[in-house]
Amino acid sequence: MAVTIADITKLRKLTGAGMMDCKNALEQSNNDMEKAIEILRQKGQAVAAKRSDRDASNGCVLVKSTGNFAALIALKCETDFVATNVDFVALTQQILDAAVAAKCKTLEEVKTLSLGKETAQDAIIARSGITGEKMELGAYLTVEGTTVAIYNHQGKNILGTMVAFNKLADEALAHEIAMQIAAMNPIAIDQASVPQEVKDNEWKVALEKTKEEQIEKAVQNALKKAGFNLYIAENEEHLAEGISKKEITEAQADEIRRIKKETAEQKAANLSQQMIENIAKGRMAKFYKEVCLVEQEDIMDPTMTIGQLMAKSDAELKIADFKRFTLRAE
Repeated sequence: MAVTIADITKLRKLTGAGMMDCKNALEQSNNDMEKAIEILRQKGQAVAAKRSDRDASNGCVLVKSTGNFAALIALKCETDFVATNVDFVALTQQILDAAVAAKCKTLEEVKTLSLGKETAQDAIIARSGITGEKMELGAYLTVEGTTVAIYNHQGKNILGTMVAFNKLADEALAHEIAMQIAAMNPIAIDQASVPQEVKDNEWKVALEKTKEEQIEKAVQNALKKAGFNLYIAENEEHLAEGISKKEITEAQADEIRRIKKETAEQKAANLSQQMIENIAKGRMAKFYKEVCLVEQEDIMDPTMTIGQLMAKSDAELKIADFKRFTLRAE
């Protein structure tokens, strides 16, 4: 039986496959629609297996809210060309719609969702067969609260955020905070919610950096007092440059090395631990202002923090949770 345009069109509508793929599948199945669909499905599996080691660094990020529940999903692919394809975006939206309707909490739940006659995972594999690219669900995140707000950054489907509040919140305020999360990438709501491991590591870095700065300051003062150019004394490369240009002698280079070594050793041995800790605490305070959402300066009004902005609207308003996901390196 000859394959007709009507048959090809019907199969395309059912599967989203290309015209030639549909034509070939119908010819192989002797115009049996169910067998043709299976052939296309198996092709998708073969493509997915073949490209399993490829890097899926592009994709589509979408967010959706309903009532007090919001979810974000990222369907990843290999190229921006596929990521912006209307059928790929539509598949991402279809999976997200089903996930929100079912109030799925995990990525594994989403993969097994029913999308008509196939699961979400099977639909992704089928789409992989159509495009010839590796595809995978890269993320599925949720938040819940009395009020939830979502934000798709510039509508480009690359970066999405969600934020949940403990009570009813002004819509414009909630949206502004969702935008804040996109722009400033906080890691926690407040200091108390910063993971202890992160705090410990940051404190260690703050102490070491403060010590290094105090030692370097002492070394530079000693070099200045001895009358040496700080640029030339900065490192061995600059010392060699200074010697080659006859700006310093070999003996002077050795004297610079001696001053740097002895001064650094003496300063390190006599650092005030209390002073170091006080300076490090200042660094930690700056760190919290950068990474804690309620301590960040509001991107719309830098004279206020997000915490102050919420308190101005409602003294009892609190952020219950937030999520942020992007496909781009930052």
